[in-house]
Amino acid sequence: MVFDWFGAMDVANGATQEAFGESVIYMPASGAPFNITGIFDEAFLELIVVDGVQVATEQPTLGIQTSQFTAQFKAQPVQGDQLQIVRTSDIYVVREPRPDGHGGGRLMLNLGTGNG
Repeated sequence: MVFDWFGAMDVANGATQEAFGESVIYMPASGAPFNITGIFDEAFLELIVVDGVQVATEQPTLGIQTSQFTAQFKAQPVQGDQLQIVRTSDIYVVREPRPDGHGGGRLMLNLGTGNG
């Protein structure tokens, strides 16, 4: 019997989203908006080494469960998609989607226009 690793990871990702996630309206570049749950981090710290020098950047991100996208959008997030954090009404643009290969991932975001 083969163990369904991806199914198990989807269950774990779903439980994490249920416990820590919040309501998000996802607006793909093409297609209708839909609701997902995501783990929003307004100040994610990313460390990058450039020519031997460590550079730190702070940026907003959204932790995701990729099956939410395939179930509702029939595709994965792409650069240029937008989303709205319902709690704050702030709109963000997907700068870079980073799937983790295990049914989850992180969307690196830029603050969208029209935010107060």
